[in-house]
Amino acid sequence: MTRPASRMPQPPATPAIRRTAAACIAFAFTMVGLAYASVPLYNMFCRVTGYDGTPLVGDAPATAVLDRTVSIRFDTNVAAGLPWIFTPETAEIQARIGETQTVFFRVRNEGRAPATGIATFNVQPGPAGGVFVKLKCFCFDEQTLRPGETMDFPVVFYIDPSIKDDPTLDGLSAITLSYTYFASRNGRPLASVDTGARPKL
Repeated sequence: MTRPASRMPQPPATPAIRRTAAACIAFAFTMVGLAYASVPLYNMFCRVTGYDGTPLVGDAPATAVLDRTVSIRFDTNVAAGLPWIFTPETAEIQARIGETQTVFFRVRNEGRAPATGIATFNVQPGPAGGVFVKLKCFCFDEQTLRPGETMDFPVVFYIDPSIKDDPTLDGLSAITLSYTYFASRNGRPLASVDTGARPKL
């Protein structure tokens, strides 16, 4: 009858090994936390600075209106999986720098069941995000439409007069404000952009 092999006693962990293990665990938790925090922190940074074509958020009209005008173009898209039609009331306006503008966007649910969507946005060219100031916007507000229901949403904005002090925007003559509606759940978009043509309302 064979006897089971005896296990060699393990040496107790030294304080240095315990410190190293604790540091590795803390590092892993820190990396996980940063991964979750990076998206909202990046979004907040973009909204504050206008980086990467993200419009600024304002709470009051501009303090001055300039003679210079800029063409503002409006682009609308609907992601796959959301049976909505989404259009601006006009494709383009001429806006004086610093003058408050209001443009309405219309969405209609063409599906046979209620659907929930959320709109994301950006401004092109990217540097123009630093002077495009939104006072009111439907973006990031989750909306639920019944079958056949139509809703109109306003966007209120102005181009900041500080554009005259930015040499990189001296020749800027047109800005495109682009929106995409995604199917959403719990305030988060679910689908990718559908680039197919959409009928107009």
